[in-house]
Amino acid sequence: MIPVTCALVFFDGKVLATQRSEKMDLSGKWEFPGGKIEPYESPEECLKREIKEELSLEIEIFESLSPVLHHYSEKTIRLIPFAARWKAGQIHLSEHAQYVWVEKKDLFSLNWAPADLPIVHELQEKWVKLVSPNPS
Repeated sequence: MIPVTCALVFFDGKVLATQRSEKMDLSGKWEFPGGKIEPYESPEECLKREIKEELSLEIEIFESLSPVLHHYSEKTIRLIPFAARWKAGQIHLSEHAQYVWVEKKDLFSLNWAPADLPIVHELQEKWVKLVSPNPS
């Protein structure tokens, strides 16, 4: 089982989605950005590192969501999602084909990667709480 994190990055009432590029498995599918957890790091450290590497953004994590166990034909991943705020930086894609800021009403208009779908459903249920959390 491969432990992986992903970020639901919120800004201006929308959430960030990224599209997998042609050089990636599941190319063309949309996902919440993130990556594999290295043995030396926590899920939160991994996520901050991956978002910095892949998008050139700094984020502030404020809540965890339900992990997803997903079986692909060649591997099983445990996807650990976190809600986060965009703190600093401008988006620069290093791995993905494109990105979009998505409103709640448009969540299901994207062709999501299978492991991300349960997170999309949870996000839809918790949208109001996550989009306008009280800063701590």
